[in-house]
Amino acid sequence: MSRAARAVIDLDALRHNLQRAHAADPEARQFPVIKADAYGHGLLPVAQALTDADGFAVASLEEALVLREAGIQQPVLLLEGFFHADELVKIQQHRLDIVVHHAAQLDALESLVRQQDIVKPVNVWLKVDTGMHRLGFAMEAVSDAWARLSACDAVNQPPRLMTHLACADDFQSSRTQQQIESFHRVLPGVQAERSIANSAGILGWLGSHADIGRPGIMLYGVSPFLNETGVDRRLRPVMTLRSDLIAINACQAGDAVGYGGSWVCPETMSVGVVGIGYGDGYPRHAPAGTPVLVNGVEVPLVGRVSMDMISVDLRGLPDAQVGDGVVLWGEGLPAETVARAAGTIAYELFCSVTARVPRQYV
Repeated sequence: MSRAARAVIDLDALRHNLQRAHAADPEARQFPVIKADAYGHGLLPVAQALTDADGFAVASLEEALVLREAGIQQPVLLLEGFFHADELVKIQQHRLDIVVHHAAQLDALESLVRQQDIVKPVNVWLKVDTGMHRLGFAMEAVSDAWARLSACDAVNQPPRLMTHLACADDFQSSRTQQQIESFHRVLPGVQAERSIANSAGILGWLGSHADIGRPGIMLYGVSPFLNETGVDRRLRPVMTLRSDLIAINACQAGDAVGYGGSWVCPETMSVGVVGIGYGDGYPRHAPAGTPVLVNGVEVPLVGRVSMDMISVDLRGLPDAQVGDGVVLWGEGLPAETVARAAGTIAYELFCSVTARVPRQYV
């Protein structure tokens, strides 16, 4: 019999969350961000479920080609553009949109025109660094980059403009408003489609609403804001990581549980063993006390996380039996809650679920 660990993916919840993006920013088109295997939820099943998406955003040509080869016809945006000039041929062939964030990419586009008699123009999104200081042209370099793109026969005209928000998860930060104001000062009078809002912008910063939104973590049911869960924003969890109790041990006071004996039973008690561990993507650094649901009842993790198993305190569940269902995060237990306990973020929880955990789409 196969191991009990599985990730149940609720496609109705996924579609609901995209509709929340449309409702929050009804004038914008929405390009769901499905990079990194749709944050661990499955690139193709997610794209195929989101038939109402205006386009998709991914991280690389390889991800985009998976979509095109499966027949996905919506626009697909490469968020980091191209990494090597030889990718441009496939980008043209497969009608992919690209972000241009560096002068070397401008050089490659201009060189493409010189090398080819016939050029299929590509849709370009010029990225502006308004304060994140990761990718994008500095404010003082945008005019020159825009002029070069506008004169390039390899580019569909006009290019789009975009930026990325660094601190939109924190309503107490002044940086988001500064970034929005800086972006609106770029190329005054130029008529071009613009994109600012990520999940936090869509749900919480009206000034970031523009022509195209890029919802990411909110699609998967997680609030993009500090100290919230998706429920607070009327989002529904998409991934529920499940397993079963595979053993129940009668332990005595003083018994040490797990590797290193780091957790010691304070009294005679039942300790449950759950068939999941860091080999499945459950965070190894989750400390004792991290919440787990057994039969819908919250119980604490005890001892160290092993590769294939974790242990839980069953003193609050005297009727628990081997085979009872366990939820590690998702329905009934927000991923944000588990992430905070483990000192990480929900993004990492989702992306860390390994390939040996089957995805069940419902």
